[in-house]
Amino acid sequence: MTKTQIRSNRTWKWVSAVLLVCLIAYIAFYPPTKHAAGSAGTVQPVAKVNGVSINSEQLYQAMLASGGQQTLDSMISEELINQEGQKAGITVTDEDIDKEVANVKGSYGSDAEFQQALTSYGMTIDDLRKSMKSQVLLKKILTPQITITDDEIKKYYDENLETLKVPEQVQASHISVATKEEADAIVADLKNGADFATVAKSKSLDTATKDNGGSLGYISSGNMDEAFDTAAFALKVGETSGAVKTSTGYDIIKVTDHKAASTPTMEEKKEDIKSAITTQKLASLSTTWLQDKKSQSTVENYLSKPEGA
Repeated sequence: MTKTQIRSNRTWKWVSAVLLVCLIAYIAFYPPTKHAAGSAGTVQPVAKVNGVSINSEQLYQAMLASGGQQTLDSMISEELINQEGQKAGITVTDEDIDKEVANVKGSYGSDAEFQQALTSYGMTIDDLRKSMKSQVLLKKILTPQITITDDEIKKYYDENLETLKVPEQVQASHISVATKEEADAIVADLKNGADFATVAKSKSLDTATKDNGGSLGYISSGNMDEAFDTAAFALKVGETSGAVKTSTGYDIIKVTDHKAASTPTMEEKKEDIKSAITTQKLASLSTTWLQDKKSQSTVENYLSKPEGA
């Protein structure tokens, strides 16, 4: 089983700032119970504690108090971005969204880690896609303003060479179960010809990978449970392990490919480096750009006004 962790590189930090607030905004300002209450002229209960009701209006007001101003600020920024995009005739296509999602996904060590990150935020891949439009639009607006020199590329390569190196990797799948008895029984079934992916779908406890036949994609050493790491990197391509005791139970591991560690040249990583530098500059530029647009626009924020004003 993979460790519960989220790889936070520069790309994801910038993504999450827009992404998570957009999701909160929808819930805070458009709660389904609020619409239902408005049509009936009454508030609706959303929970009961020992018979005492908590209603939709209480929930709504609590959410406004705890994060309403921050969320509204984000929504104002999103509207400004949309308006500027319309002025510039910029559109966001499905292909643009696909590329952005791929960039986020690529910042994780494996497909499994990416899926676990989504799960930890209570999100699906569709949620992620829906939340990307404003971010992609902002990138399209600002990217033409960014220039990157060869000296910047070389400096980035020299300063980040260790992180640019590709560690040894294996392509692995696993089946995670609770007990050794279950694991041993599965190992026996696999030896008798059972299909690994089929067994993973029906018996694995890892909800992030079971629907994909237990596939973890390519994993690097250090991204998994220590016992899992040791077993996976000891296997040859095509081999399947016995029952491996991990911190979460027992795993059966299958390795389908192996890649040796390598050090890419600057030319090989040039496009990736340009992308990373662009992201860094976008993070800085977007802040000042939004501040300028807000100062040039007529923005009426009623939440920030004192009562009776």
